[in-house]
Amino acid sequence: MIKIGIVDDHAVVRSGLKAFFSTFVDFRVVGEAATGREAIDMVRTTEMDVLVMDLSMPGQSGIDALAMVRAKAPQLGVLILSGYPEEHYAVNLIRQGASGYLNKECEPEEIANAIRTVALGRRYISASVAELLAGQLERKDGEPPHKHLSEREFQVFLKLAKGESVGSIGEALSLSVKTISTYRTRLMEKMNLSTNSDLTYYAIKTQLID
Repeated sequence: MIKIGIVDDHAVVRSGLKAFFSTFVDFRVVGEAATGREAIDMVRTTEMDVLVMDLSMPGQSGIDALAMVRAKAPQLGVLILSGYPEEHYAVNLIRQGASGYLNKECEPEEIANAIRTVALGRRYISASVAELLAGQLERKDGEPPHKHLSEREFQVFLKLAKGESVGSIGEALSLSVKTISTYRTRLMEKMNLSTNSDLTYYAIKTQLID
């Protein structure tokens, strides 16, 4: 029996996934959460094999939650199921410890296959993500600037692009304002941008945020 936790801020999505998973005799949903913070609490208190998690959630995003889940439960399989296309996040998140990444427009059977793969302690690499990974191995020049950011710089970049203050970012990531400011300076240099408005424009243009 594969024990599954579901994390999505939309109740209708959680209900749909639960109904779908109930059609498989080897799947059992053991918990659900609507935010990144609830996801971390669920991982801490509930035994599970696979966490199926969205990225876009109020407060603490799936990206923030992934790092904390990895710290709390390094062996737990984490399958990202997101509305964002693979090319925007998949490679970065797999590097950061996600066990797999699927777009919500994928076929339902692929979700089931991914869960079974991840539950075995393996990574699930879809055909489209495999193509992205191969493309990254072949070319380094000409990549978009955000691909050169570190995991933490990428987290800070997304939060700044969404209009969050340095203080609130520091609080969310348990880092000092000075440290966040250092990350901001560094990522601005790497991306050759000058203001937070530039970051927001870039993130919208590249569809990293809505």
